[in-house]
Amino acid sequence: MNDLSLFDAYSGAVTAAVKRVRPAVVHLAVERPDGRHGSGSGFVIARSGYAVTNSHVASGARTINVSLPDGRESSADLVGDDPGSDLAVIRLTAPVDEFCELGDSSRIEAGQVAVAIGSPYGFQHTVTAGIVSALGRTMRAQNGRLIDDVIQTDAALNPGNSGGPLVDSRGDVIGVNTAVILPAQGVGFAIAANAARRIVGYLITEGRVPRARIGLAGQTVPVSRRVVRYFDLPNETAVRVMMVEKESPAAKAGVMEGDLVVALDDEPIRSVDDLQRLLTGHDSARREKLVVIRRTQRLEFIVKPHPLSS
Repeated sequence: MNDLSLFDAYSGAVTAAVKRVRPAVVHLAVERPDGRHGSGSGFVIARSGYAVTNSHVASGARTINVSLPDGRESSADLVGDDPGSDLAVIRLTAPVDEFCELGDSSRIEAGQVAVAIGSPYGFQHTVTAGIVSALGRTMRAQNGRLIDDVIQTDAALNPGNSGGPLVDSRGDVIGVNTAVILPAQGVGFAIAANAARRIVGYLITEGRVPRARIGLAGQTVPVSRRVVRYFDLPNETAVRVMMVEKESPAAKAGVMEGDLVVALDDEPIRSVDDLQRLLTGHDSARREKLVVIRRTQRLEFIVKPHPLSS
């Protein structure tokens, strides 16, 4: 196969992917209560008008106006947003015919084609293409929470691409474009579709993402190799308990300052972020087995996390 044939095959794959998804990609113009304006991208995921975008695009909006690919304009209501994952769901008031679905991001591999569609700098329905540069990245949301399962891509992303879809060569949505590193070239990030699907489901059904707390403040610390070997720990870091709130689930269970948290409900804990991730979702509010190392002892406590109000 010569170079021209390879180029034609690549072009054909990108073109086919865009034709499949582009009709569902929308441009958002947002006005906030203080009069500031913003913009971003999104994509419709249901005939009922639900669309996915970023929390930092839609959060706190007084009005949201949406431009559809067929030239129509529609207002939209904010259904729910989650700053902890930088995802939001809006619902268009105008009827829609075109929509796409969040695909299976577990099947993607580094090096495969990635296509971003959005409205960078207000240029609507712009297409850029590249590859999946890396998988399993993490990044901080604006509220400090860690976003897991982030895709790194070199498909050009610019301000305004936020909330638009990242798709593969089949036209399946593999991620939600969320961030760029402005001084860098070819470094963009998207929240993986599988991670987004669960959050979006909560936002549609409840308007928020349920999270829980156990009432301790912790710090990620290294664990000595001697302790790791003695207790056969899977990781060389854990969470040291720096403070336990009075009458909290952790205090009632018997957790003390100085304890090393190494597992929750049989899931290894390497960091504070692991602990926060496991305390997300309705299952986080059930009774959990918390495993700690206290000096020369491995202790297990049963804790009942308290749901967070917001």
